[in-house]
Amino acid sequence: MKLFFHYCPSGFSNCYLLGKDNEAIVVDPGTIDPNLIGKMEDNSYTLKGILITHDHAHHVRGLKTLMKIYNTDIYAINPLISEHKSILVKDGDSINIGPFKTEVISIPGHSADSAIFKIDRLLFTGDSLSAGLMGTTASLYAAATQVNAIRSKLFSLPGNYTVLPGHGPPSSLEAERRFNMEINSFEINKNRQSTFKLDY
Repeated sequence: MKLFFHYCPSGFSNCYLLGKDNEAIVVDPGTIDPNLIGKMEDNSYTLKGILITHDHAHHVRGLKTLMKIYNTDIYAINPLISEHKSILVKDGDSINIGPFKTEVISIPGHSADSAIFKIDRLLFTGDSLSAGLMGTTASLYAAATQVNAIRSKLFSLPGNYTVLPGHGPPSSLEAERRFNMEINSFEINKNRQSTFKLDY
């Protein structure tokens, strides 16, 4: 299995190309340029699917171009991505996309349709989790929802994984468990469910 990193300067975002046995998937096509297409063609990859972690412009802007070149399926929690119909996935789904066994983890908070895709020991986390940070949210309620989901669904995963975020450098799940202060210092007042506080 080969992983290619593609930087999208228009949104300072990350796009990923994952290839195996002459088949590939793309995660979050923020921009599509000859460099990414070249990697597809040089490796004789057949594109089997596009994974969308959430429907924000910095992560889907290149989708229109990609779909003009390749006839493939889009997988997302949102049924419509940039006017393209997707194959709807939900939390807990395990799907086979070509040679890739892909597990879906819903992490609402940054957006209602935020998903993390787990493939082997890789976590494509979008904007939900990045090195030392979590996704921005519109309210403390959304932040608490996101923190709870990350702690219960991600930090509880046994062993270590490589975290591949939508922005910034890669990390490891163990590093985020131990050192991500945005998540680890977030406290929820259990006596009053509507009250939340941030301790930094």
